[in-house]
Amino acid sequence: LPSQQKGVGMHEPLVDAEGFPRSDIDLYQVRTARHNIICLQNDHKALMKQVEEALHKLHAREKEKHAKDEAEALAEAMSQSLPQAFAKVNAVTPGSPASVSGLQVDDEIVEFGSVNANNFQNLQNIATVVQHSEGRPLSVTVIRGGRRVHVGLTPKRWAGKGLLGCNIIPLQR
Repeated sequence: LPSQQKGVGMHEPLVDAEGFPRSDIDLYQVRTARHNIICLQNDHKALMKQVEEALHKLHAREKEKHAKDEAEALAEAMSQSLPQAFAKVNAVTPGSPASVSGLQVDDEIVEFGSVNANNFQNLQNIATVVQHSEGRPLSVTVIRGGRRVHVGLTPKRWAGKGLLGCNIIPLQR
């Protein structure tokens, strides 16, 4: 304020002890200066509010983008680390060799003995491996719930039909 040297700022009284306007200052000049300062402070507050809202939006967008990038990276890592399945178990008979080994419905088969996604042509490939492995444990790798699971499966004669007691269907790729 121009009248600052006379001890008048934004909050000092403009009247003397008896309630009369002070004669030692230019009242009009002080009131005008105070009014201008208050207007500028209000403009400043409004601008700061806009800046704050814009920053909130910016950070929310950045957070969203970061979460999306992380999800994509995770999905990519999952798809890279899990090998290609070529068949799926769609039925397991209770008490069968497949059931005893821990094979479950919806397990996606990645390796069945020597058969994998690279050399699998049809279900006959699996049948051949099963016939040649009667009574001997086979290493079977499946994907269950997004994880790799190893199962030791021994094809053998049991009360039901076949040597496994499960039904396997090829996956269409």
